[in-house]
Amino acid sequence: MLLIMVTVLFACSDDKQQVVHLRGETMGTTYNVKYVVPEDSQPEAGLKQKIDKRLNEINALMSTYDTGSELSRFNQNRYTTSYPVSEDTLTVVNEALRLGKMSDGVLDITVGPLVNLWGFGPNKRPETVPTEQQINNVREYVGLDKIATTQNALIKSHPMVYVDLSTIAKGYGVDEVANLLREAGIDNFLVEIGGEMRVRGHRGNGDDWLVAIEKPVSTERAVQKILSVGDNAIATSGDYRNYYEQDGKRYSHLIDPRTGKPINHNLVAVTVVSPSSMTADGLATALIVMGWDEAKALAEKEALAVLLIRKTENGFEEFTSSAFEQVVDVRN
Repeated sequence: MLLIMVTVLFACSDDKQQVVHLRGETMGTTYNVKYVVPEDSQPEAGLKQKIDKRLNEINALMSTYDTGSELSRFNQNRYTTSYPVSEDTLTVVNEALRLGKMSDGVLDITVGPLVNLWGFGPNKRPETVPTEQQINNVREYVGLDKIATTQNALIKSHPMVYVDLSTIAKGYGVDEVANLLREAGIDNFLVEIGGEMRVRGHRGNGDDWLVAIEKPVSTERAVQKILSVGDNAIATSGDYRNYYEQDGKRYSHLIDPRTGKPINHNLVAVTVVSPSSMTADGLATALIVMGWDEAKALAEKEALAVLLIRKTENGFEEFTSSAFEQVVDVRN
């Protein structure tokens, strides 16, 4: 799992309209929903139950921790024949494959076995660093060319292929909750699941929703940027807290599928703003794995709203893409 570093900033004391705060647990983390009650209305009855029901449905489809989930059953299936899945799962897999193609295979939903090999999944940390032979053995069934979709099914090209949607599924959950709010006639809201966030409209006092980006340091909790992102989603990925050291070398939890090894560069945090939380979620992962130069190039080529932060000898250096400067209002 990636470290997400976005926090909403808000003040309730000056709210002029009623704001409802719903919270709960989902996908191994927590969710928060804030929405402004429309004038001359009452809080939506049964909305939390609808949110919980929808998130439970998504988790039951895409969780890799639930051995009975739809995705887990597909992963356990050792055949390369067509395996029927739900429309929800297909939607998320197809978007992951699209982003994977855009990033030249860097966003790879089959990379889970490599993550496990390096000790960042359910498996314990290895006593020794994996050998080239061990890495190559696992890479035989890792890669976007190992998975395909049809109109209603997934297909493996190798029986050991394992799909993990954790880099994008929470974002999909955020989008689905936002859709429920819109269907209920709510236009001013914030939805957050495990740090993945989407906002629309304004807070109860009429001001914009503000989002704080955490400074990429492991020694303290500090704010790097405060942003207003309009009617958009925002996702941030970093590698400065989830790692281990062995024999004096640092190993990041972010695995580059092109090498089969942890990333080894100075790009420490990536923030992506997009209309879709699912898309922002996946892109944040892809860009931080790519590194500074490749991430900059892709952001400009695809007109992505991106903030990059890299560590230098003199501190931190930032890059904001052209699209980011057009979409985002930086408040500090």
